Amino acid sequence: MKRVLGLLVFVLVLNGCDDGNLIQEDINFEDVTTQSCTTNDIIFKLKEKEGLLLEIPSTTFVNESSVAGAPTLLDISSSNRVVYRFYDGVVSSNNICETIAPATPVVTDQWNATAGKIQIFTSAVKTVDAKENSSRITGYKHNIVFKNITFAKSNGNQVYETFPFGDYVTSATPLPFLFDKTVEKCNSSNLVYNYTSSESLTLNIDPSLIANAATPLNSPRTGIIGTTSNVLSYRLFTGLLTADYFCGTTTPTSPAINQQWDAVSGVSGVSGIVEVTTTTNGPTAFKHTIVLKKVTLKKGNNTFLLGDNFIYGDLLTTN
Repeated sequence: MKRVLGLLVFVLVLNGCDDGNLIQEDINFEDVTTQSCTTNDIIFKLKEKEGLLLEIPSTTFVNESSVAGAPTLLDISSSNRVVYRFYDGVVSSNNICETIAPATPVVTDQWNATAGKIQIFTSAVKTVDAKENSSRITGYKHNIVFKNITFAKSNGNQVYETFPFGDYVTSATPLPFLFDKTVEKCNSSNLVYNYTSSESLTLNIDPSLIANAATPLNSPRTGIIGTTSNVLSYRLFTGLLTADYFCGTTTPTSPAINQQWDAVSGVSGVSGIVEVTTTTNGPTAFKHTIVLKKVTLKKGNNTFLLGDNFIYGDLLTTN
């Protein structure tokens, strides 16, 4: 009798497990370096005889930091494919990216994702100059996590509530900042500007900061970056920039603006400070050295620091 009951329990357990959902297998590619193909939109991770592939439009990865708590969410679909492969030998990038893939190693099994979400959270990658306390954006890190992903296997489905893919880094060309240290001022306004053939750094300055009188030793005039006075903007252009762009009654449409970064409003004694030291440069001439202290430039959700003491340049004036 006990033997019969034992067999019945064993049969019930087998039937209870036969629902198409297998015991979850541990798959971890999070610490494996992400690679990408130049000939298609596949990014991937390889580990010995395994490969985790994500085919997704490259335009998905924008150079814009995500808002905290608001990552990009995409449906896994025929346009956003996730595939997990097994090979009979060590796999390389040639097996993924080449139009005609090598004959070996051979794919022995493949799991195709059929449902779930792709979560992407983007943050800027910055190089920091510790001496100047400045930073520049050199790329963007896209942290990818699969949510509620279902893999279709030959013997059933495999479901993961959270499946970290890891980081994928895209490059960004640093802003040139090739300015000399001589600035100009419009006669008809308070706009001070410095420019090269492709970029400009403009400051709508408080006129009291550039009075034609020498400042006492170690006592510069100071102002605060704001939204109506001491407005600072950096622009990168597509096309040739000349002096004719500035000082007009309207802003020209050419050359086109490729990027614009605006300074964050300052806090007195803390950040966003405009400092002007004036010296005589002859009987009726003056030199105003403009320094920007602890200024942050912002575009969208991205920011970077100009530095503790960024020398904007010298403005020459006469009485």
